[in-house]
Amino acid sequence: MKLVLLDDDVTLTRTLCRRLEALGHQVKSYNEVISPDLLVAEQADCYLLDLRFGVASGLDYIAPLRQQLPTCRIVLLTGYASITTAVQAVKAGADDYLTKPVDFATLTQALSGHISQATAATEPEVLSTDQLEWEHIQRVLEQHQGNISQTAKALAMHRRTLQRKLQKHRP
Repeated sequence: MKLVLLDDDVTLTRTLCRRLEALGHQVKSYNEVISPDLLVAEQADCYLLDLRFGVASGLDYIAPLRQQLPTCRIVLLTGYASITTAVQAVKAGADDYLTKPVDFATLTQALSGHISQATAATEPEVLSTDQLEWEHIQRVLEQHQGNISQTAKALAMHRRTLQRKLQKHRP
């Protein structure tokens, strides 16, 4: 299956590309805003779109993709889930709406079409405090372009403590 990932989280897209390619999929990712025409030109079987994509919205890509490629699967992925955006995505033509962090098995099921629309939006996963801390650290680290010292200062944490937390695997 040919997949296109559109997400401004470089770490996430690298990880997803690696894992999806290991399953035998052909994957292309974009980490910067592109035109809907360029996305349609990829002629992929499935598109994984981030809701908040830089200054753009993944919602903006759904209608052009659905018009030009009516049989492709469109999955919207977001760390900022709400019922309003879930409804907008499904009305625009998205096949699924998933929330970050997403279980890889759930993601692969959504990409292949084996779960119903908005499953993740109706059955939210409760995060542990360790998972919440990890997600928060990753967002702040991204805001500071990977600079450990600036991130530690923003989190009011010692730099070495932050480095130890980052060396651990995601909870």
